[in-house]
Amino acid sequence: MMIPLFVGRPKSLKAIEKAIDGTREILVVSQKSAAVDEPQPKDVYHVGTVCQIQQMLKLPDGIIKIQVEGLYRARIKDFIDTQETFEVTVEEVPDVPADDAKLTTGRKNVLSLFEAYVKLNKKIAPELLQTATGVTDPGRLADIIMANMNQKVEVKQEILEAFDQGKRLELLADLLNKEIKILNIEKKIRGRVRKQMENLQKEHYLRDQMKSIQKELGETDQTQAEVEEYRRKVKEAQMPESAEEKCLKEVEKLSKMTSASAEGGVIRNYLDIMCDLPWSKTTKDRLDVVRAEKILNDDHYGLEEPKQRVLEFLAVCKLKKTIKGPIICFLGPPGVGKTSLGRSIARAMGRKFARISLGGMRDEAEIRGHRKTYVGAMPGRIIQTIRRLGSNNPLILLDEIDKTGSDFKGDPASALLEVLDPEQNSTFTDHYLGVPFDLSKVLFITTANVPHTIPEPLRDRMEIIHIPGYTEEEKLEIGARYLVTKQRKENGIKTSQLQFSNRALIHCIRYYTREAGVRELERKIGSICRKVARKIINARSRKLRIRMAEKSVKRYLGIPKYRYGKAEEKNEVGLVMGLAWTQVGGTILPIEVVTMSGTGKVILTGQLGKVMQESAQAAVSYVRTRVNDFKIRRDFYKRVDVHIHAPEGAIPKDGPSAGVTIGTAVISALSGIPVRRDVAMTGEITLKGKVLPVGGIKEKVLAAFRTGIKTIILCEENRKDLEDIPPKIYKKIKFHLVSHISQVLDVALVKEPGHPPSAIRQPSTDGAAPDVSPATLRSAVGEEATC
Repeated sequence: MMIPLFVGRPKSLKAIEKAIDGTREILVVSQKSAAVDEPQPKDVYHVGTVCQIQQMLKLPDGIIKIQVEGLYRARIKDFIDTQETFEVTVEEVPDVPADDAKLTTGRKNVLSLFEAYVKLNKKIAPELLQTATGVTDPGRLADIIMANMNQKVEVKQEILEAFDQGKRLELLADLLNKEIKILNIEKKIRGRVRKQMENLQKEHYLRDQMKSIQKELGETDQTQAEVEEYRRKVKEAQMPESAEEKCLKEVEKLSKMTSASAEGGVIRNYLDIMCDLPWSKTTKDRLDVVRAEKILNDDHYGLEEPKQRVLEFLAVCKLKKTIKGPIICFLGPPGVGKTSLGRSIARAMGRKFARISLGGMRDEAEIRGHRKTYVGAMPGRIIQTIRRLGSNNPLILLDEIDKTGSDFKGDPASALLEVLDPEQNSTFTDHYLGVPFDLSKVLFITTANVPHTIPEPLRDRMEIIHIPGYTEEEKLEIGARYLVTKQRKENGIKTSQLQFSNRALIHCIRYYTREAGVRELERKIGSICRKVARKIINARSRKLRIRMAEKSVKRYLGIPKYRYGKAEEKNEVGLVMGLAWTQVGGTILPIEVVTMSGTGKVILTGQLGKVMQESAQAAVSYVRTRVNDFKIRRDFYKRVDVHIHAPEGAIPKDGPSAGVTIGTAVISALSGIPVRRDVAMTGEITLKGKVLPVGGIKEKVLAAFRTGIKTIILCEENRKDLEDIPPKIYKKIKFHLVSHISQVLDVALVKEPGHPPSAIRQPSTDGAAPDVSPATLRSAVGEEATC
């Protein structure tokens, strides 16, 4: 049998040269490892084939191609030379004869198997079967068949070293059986894939063929590896039993899908979210009340009531060893530190913090999520936040809870009922997850500006802590401790380059801001810092030092925006200072009343709401019933028009607490008696002249104090609200607690004789006034300012 060999190693080339010069015989043996470049005697098999070189051809690259013919098996007896070439002495190994019957049977069996092998293996020419059939010698038959089979060197070497012809046929028969089984499996795979080929693309066909091959070989494909990875993640996530069972069902679905399936992507996304959720990951709480108090005091000045409530909560948690309490709602005007207080509480407790803005939210799915069958579905904001934080007990601040809306997509406030109920949120079910998630370990804090826009069931689930506006002293401390430092840092100014005096800060507070919080104050300080930064850059030396004094503020901020310390220049007839509450804190609400000749109409302007219109109507009706007490002619409503106006007409106003203000202004206008300019008042009036209590007292008092009001008239039943007034302000304002409007007039009207009588007190010429009701009141309804 002739075969070609390519020789390139120096030792092998030397051996060929010696063989050509001699008998032209060489011993061909296999190398045990092809990775060895310079084999030694131990690296080659010692049984090989003695071959005779029939032809030699030198190739251009220095390699020699030889054509050799095998002569007989041989075993190496000794290595004569291993330096220049491998020169050995060999001994021929003849075939060991066996029983003729056994050889005949073995030969027939091998030929039969080889015939089946040739039919299955298209790479072997059919002529080889005819050649093999014509060989009568069993040993030679085995050698010919083995030489044409693609097998590993170790397998061929085993056949070569089988000197017993019967043993050689047995080994060859076993090998043919194995190859036939493999070829049958490949044929089955090709047949299975061929049936599906009509309905599948080429890529799908190739993937399915690979899957079938790996299935028969007992290996796992990429999809199977992904499925196993998800199973491992589900086990490691330590989910509740119901969640784990659902995830494993989804994993089972995924294992039966192709990688190109659209639903497979949905399942993968779902499993990723479920495995990422911190089902059992909890951060350790720090319940050190002393440390928490220090952090709260360092971060915020004032706010004593919310601080004390938080410290009480921590103390209870430390005693009970559990973290479970009511949902706290910080209620107050903008800029008073509600959001930053929540962040400080999280830092004091050692919890992760996240803020979720609810302002303008109208879709219930923002809270509960979408069902995962929808395209692009995701969990609600609560679950997404917990997943991002990686802890099942963070502090989540639900900001602006009073500004949620509702439309055809649902009502987010209704979805929050379960979230903010400590008795229910342990089984909160997000639509996307489809299984309960325990929110009882989450500490929820909400913020709001007004309470009346929060639905009653939701408000009932929260403990509301009122955070009123800051006093001037508190603003000064906040500005000096926090705002100046913050703005210097944000504008790249060193402490030595800019210093604020307390008088400068007070000047900014009094004449450039009028707010309950400190945001506008921070903006003004930032404006000064930016102008100083420009001045430092323009200066030749960076060592410029500026101390901001009271007189310097105007140069940086311009003309003052507000007046301080004086509500009005003088006492006037028909002008009374009322007090109102707004979403941004308290404010003063002047009420102006003028009289003019007319037909007895009552005109209301200033965009007054329905409740305020009714308060004005009640005040006018009360005045008509008491004209004798106020020395007003009974027929004034017939000859005089009364115009009631609330300035800043673009702002809607509503509420009942302007009743005494309107009544006092009407009486002053009709009687001609001026009203003290340093007096402000708030309270509802009845037709009998009684004064009823109203809300927002602290915010209204702070607004009056900022305006320079020295005397405030309140309802007697509002006495309890004075306990919330800061002591420094309480000492500087004189409070009059009344129960009837006559007491209001005793305080508010100027007690000076000699005032000229007004036109309405002149004698009437047409007799008694007709018994008619006041004119109908009409004006726009608004809700911006609540009186």
